[in-house]
Amino acid sequence: MLALKIRPAAQQVSSERIDVLGDALRDDVNLAVWQRQLPEHLAAFASNLLAQGEPLTESLSIELADPDPDAEPDLLGLLSGYSDLPGQAAFLADVAWLVRAYACLLDARRIGLRLRALDGAMCPRFHVDHVPLRLITSYAGPGSQWLAEGDLPRQLLGAEEALPREGAVIEQIGCGHVALVKGERWVGNEGRGLIHRSPALPAGERRLLLTLDWLA
Repeated sequence: MLALKIRPAAQQVSSERIDVLGDALRDDVNLAVWQRQLPEHLAAFASNLLAQGEPLTESLSIELADPDPDAEPDLLGLLSGYSDLPGQAAFLADVAWLVRAYACLLDARRIGLRLRALDGAMCPRFHVDHVPLRLITSYAGPGSQWLAEGDLPRQLLGAEEALPREGAVIEQIGCGHVALVKGERWVGNEGRGLIHRSPALPAGERRLLLTLDWLA
């Protein structure tokens, strides 16, 4: 009689060390968070950018034909309307560094980048992403909220009644932290995508959110 193979329970890991991001490749991990301390000059740029009060939704499809991790990704056009804002070049350099690190980890050849200023919760209900592995970081404002496995029945995801069980702890990714969120389309992670949602924002507060998606 064949023994049934039991999948290990999904885990979430975090550390102040960047190498924790590599743990996202483990079968038993659906969230890895690098608790980086956002440099003051990047936080200042993000704050100044949001203070402009303008809508911001920018996206790029970045081709990375060269597997060299030191190859500079083409971010041409990103935040081009803010070239006079102090710190723009340093901010773009940080984004480019994250793109290189993400591409190197996944051996990616094409990456989808989105940078958005948000005035409210983009996805207020708990849900899972139908992507393989998404990088999420908030340069300003609170990070995404998430639940440990078992704290919300998956069959309720997306519904109004999708509320955490009594006693569940809603965890939150910190501002500046870099998270790799595993979704339903990661091979072997079907039915175990991280359950998460966008945070509510106080009136007048904005959030600067960067996401990277593995396209090919």
